[in-house]
Amino acid sequence: MTQALAAAATEAPSRIPQPAGGAGEYLSFRLGLEEYGIDILRVQEIRSYEQPTRLAHAPDFIKGVIDLRGRIVPILDLRVKLQCPEASYTDFTVVIILDIGSVLVGAVVDAVADVVTLTPELIKPVPQFESQGSLDPAFVSGIASLGDRMLILMDIEALLSSGELGLVKNAAHG
Repeated sequence: MTQALAAAATEAPSRIPQPAGGAGEYLSFRLGLEEYGIDILRVQEIRSYEQPTRLAHAPDFIKGVIDLRGRIVPILDLRVKLQCPEASYTDFTVVIILDIGSVLVGAVVDAVADVVTLTPELIKPVPQFESQGSLDPAFVSGIASLGDRMLILMDIEALLSSGELGLVKNAAHG
């Protein structure tokens, strides 16, 4: 019986993209009124927000760069990128330093909540709409239901592969 269950589990098709929306631990954080999650393995550290050095002609969501122990780290404001209604800086505003491949990127968020463990059963696919508005479905790998909480799972690699961020990614490498 155990072998039959194991065989069925390995043959079952996956509904969720595995690289960014699979089971595992996620850091949950707030952007505006919504709660998001990012793969905890991408998180290097969490820092309080400090004003970065601006880059000329950068898009609004790229706040600039900081020097993090000798490495130049681009700082992007996810609230601005995802067009949240208000992007104010408070005592709760933090920067999540993410390690994406060998590139460090700082993501400004309203607040960090906690680390949650998600199983595949908790993660649902992103619904498809005719008009996505400001939310590009390529940036979202799934949606998790945690009781009365909904956690939007962000695919940070897809966000970083956009043309605008590709320029900053190259600038970080010098």
